[in-house]
Amino acid sequence: MTLKELKPGEEGTVKAIGTKGPMKRRLMDMGVTPGTRIKVVKIAPLGDPIEVNIRGYELSLRKDEAQNITME
Repeated sequence: MTLKELKPGEEGTVKAIGTKGPMKRRLMDMGVTPGTRIKVVKIAPLGDPIEVNIRGYELSLRKDEAQNITME
């Protein structure tokens, strides 16, 4: 399951980040690391971006970024 598949109110733990290079570094710099809990707060009306709560703050991610985050 990926972060993109979660609905508002659902949460999970990051299992892996399935991308490499600058995008992976950017996600990790924002606190998205394996073992971190993420809760989906809301999804924009057209489905992009997705607002999540991670480490006590709100973060907006694009669908293509969320697709690369594997959850458990």
